[in-house]
Amino acid sequence: MPNTKNELKHLALILDGNRRWAKQNGLPVIEGHRKGAEVFKDIALQIFDKGVKVVSAYVFSTENWQRAKEEVSFLMNLVIKATEKYLDDFKEKNIKVIVVGSRDNIPDNVSLAINKVETATKSNNGGTLALCFNYGGKEEILHAAQQLIQNEDRSINVNETVFERYLYSAELPPIDLLIRTSGEKRLSGFMLWKAAYAELYFTDTLWPDIKMQDIDKAIADYHKRIRRFGT
Repeated sequence: MPNTKNELKHLALILDGNRRWAKQNGLPVIEGHRKGAEVFKDIALQIFDKGVKVVSAYVFSTENWQRAKEEVSFLMNLVIKATEKYLDDFKEKNIKVIVVGSRDNIPDNVSLAINKVETATKSNNGGTLALCFNYGGKEEILHAAQQLIQNEDRSINVNETVFERYLYSAELPPIDLLIRTSGEKRLSGFMLWKAAYAELYFTDTLWPDIKMQDIDKAIADYHKRIRRFGT
């Protein structure tokens, strides 16, 4: 019997396999990213339709700047085009979109696109889509510690609640279920704080080939698990 006590409030996705999908299909790498963005939009909306309140996704890490200049440039332009193309879909579904990560080193036109989508959806309350962009888990924790030191009275009792206020992901609840595609079985620095007690699910399917049936399978597996939280 499924464990019905496992509420699924925050579902996180590591969207892995775009480049391998492109290679397998004889396409340029950028086409894998383009296809991956389309699939992500459709999958995210279907997850919200199931009553999940928060969907987060690893879309560009701080390490991804080391990739080929052409690929990075395409990904920056993809952010701009995707926010413009899919903004109405998320507004129609009453979904709030936030971007989690450092705003340093981001091109001005990308920053403008991010600000536009965040501003346009900030009052929506049907769910939250968190895009982890220019994000690194260690960097997030380090940045939070630096901000806490700068802004808090030295006499304050620093506990988890105080510390979490300075995370990029401060407004997000802990991750309940984290799904990574493409067969890789690691977190790669994704939301290290929020994923502390996340249930992990790995699939060999490359992200552009993911269907909602694959997500449903992961969710069904999640509901069968016993979450102990260290007890």
